[in-house]
Amino acid sequence: MGDNSYFFEIIIFAMIAVFLAYQLHKALGRKTGEERERPNPFTAPPAQGPTTQGQQGVRPPPFQGVPPKVIEGTARDVTQPDDDGPLSLEAGLARIHQADPSFDERRFLKGAESAFGIIVDAFARGDTDALRPLLADAVYNDFAKAIEARAQAGETLEAHIQAFDTVDLVQARLLEGQALCTVKFITHQTNVTRDAQGRVVDGDAEHPSEVVDIWTFARDTRSSNPNWRLVETRVPQ
Repeated sequence: MGDNSYFFEIIIFAMIAVFLAYQLHKALGRKTGEERERPNPFTAPPAQGPTTQGQQGVRPPPFQGVPPKVIEGTARDVTQPDDDGPLSLEAGLARIHQADPSFDERRFLKGAESAFGIIVDAFARGDTDALRPLLADAVYNDFAKAIEARAQAGETLEAHIQAFDTVDLVQARLLEGQALCTVKFITHQTNVTRDAQGRVVDGDAEHPSEVVDIWTFARDTRSSNPNWRLVETRVPQ
């Protein structure tokens, strides 16, 4: 009886071993889609680390401002006046950049737009203190005379810029160290002149009109003062 029980135990353990081997084969002998292939030692591994600007599909950061350009055949002292006739806008900017590498066209135009709004508002209010640091002497004198004449007539001016349609740099040059940049402003404004009794004598407060101004700003590139001043105003002929 004892021998028979021992025999049956051997058979049971053998059956268990066969069952476990079968299950192990099922688990290891098939692909589940999770396996990783060995890397080919003759194939370069993919690049690691951050992407650089030179790689395809990556746009380099935009350039801030206008880069200096080398104009062949015109190398000379940039502080000398332009005596070879009108320059293209590109050539004029190149000369300004040579004299002042920090010049940034976009930043200049933003400043010119702000200055335009301040000057128009200060002129309308008759605020000569606000105008003084922004204008060259000749322009300041003309503005001050107009403000004085308006005051003597008992008139007031209301000027409001409704929109800036265009702020374009149309000319640039370097003259004896002075950077000169001419900007064309196209704005929509309401300008109303009233007499001492408040009656409208000129302009229309309800309907903005298009106004075109051409202003020239200047800065001494040899000075540490970064500010520009208005040196000329005109309208298209």
